Amino acid sequence: MHSARLADSPRLQRVLAALRHADGELTTRQIVAEADVCAVNSCIAELRDNGIDVRCRQEIREGRRLWLYRVVEQRELPL
Repeated sequence: MHSARLADSPRLQRVLAALRHADGELTTRQIVAEADVCAVNSCIAELRDNGIDVRCRQEIREGRRLWLYRVVEQRELPL
């Protein structure tokens, strides 16, 4: 996969901004709505290729599987 450079990609910048401004985690649907993107999983992979630590976890709510994403900022990393 060829990843876009974060510095040159408004699409990746919007996704990162949405994740950074979130109060906790965002679902795939929330990222689609807030960053105006379609392929969230590809955007996340590209952010990771650019050195951004994005964590993902699954959760079942009301019988539906959700994927929740958050950015781990440097201050959150364990020593």
